[in-house]
This record gives sequence, structure tokens and C-alpha cells, in this order.
Amino acid sequence: MNKPEITAYLKTHCGWSRGVRAVFEKYDLSYTEKDIIQNPNYRFEMEQLSGQPLSPCVLIDGKMLADISGEEVEAYMLQNSIVGDASKPTNVPLNAPCSDEEHAAMVQVR
Repeated sequence: MNKPEITAYLKTHCGWSRGVRAVFEKYDLSYTEKDIIQNPNYRFEMEQLSGQPLSPCVLIDGKMLADISGEEVEAYMLQNSIVGDASKPTNVPLNAPCSDEEHAAMVQVR
């Protein structure tokens, strides 16, 4: 399988962002990470490309997957034959919200 071109708009500390990262690690996929908390320009870019403000958003070979969990990213890649065998486990949940601590950390960064 060809390696896809991936850009992920993620938060520094976020359960869903962690799930997206875990999927890319699971399949040994390289990607460009754009942290929308550390760099407000990336948030603006994400909103312009996706047409909405929620994250994570993942761009895979030109296809925008907006407001998506790791579980949904994996399902998309399996359905489109971007990745194969899904049996390898991950070390984090692929569909988990941000904890209260993560929300507090994001507020401090802004």
C-alpha cells in the first residue's frame, strides 16, 4: 500500500487527538501535525479547510475528515484500503473525550 499524505489538526492535550495520533502510530504512518492550541494560525487554517471549528480534523490525500475520532479515522482508512490489518492494539482509547485536566491545560495555554 502507498503511504498517504496526512495532515492532522490536533490539540496539544485531548483524548480525541490522542486517539488520532495512536491510529497513525498503530499503522506506522507519518503525518504532519498542526497543533491548533499552540498555533492559532493552524486553527484558522483548519476552520477554513473544514468549514467548521471542531477538532480533530484530518486531511488524508486531500480528503478532509472534520471533527473526527481516532476510531473514525481508522474506519475511513480501512474502508478506503489505505491501511490493512487492524488487529494490532493501541495503548490509548481511540474514541475518548478530553478530561477535565486536559481542558484546564488548554485554557492555560491560551
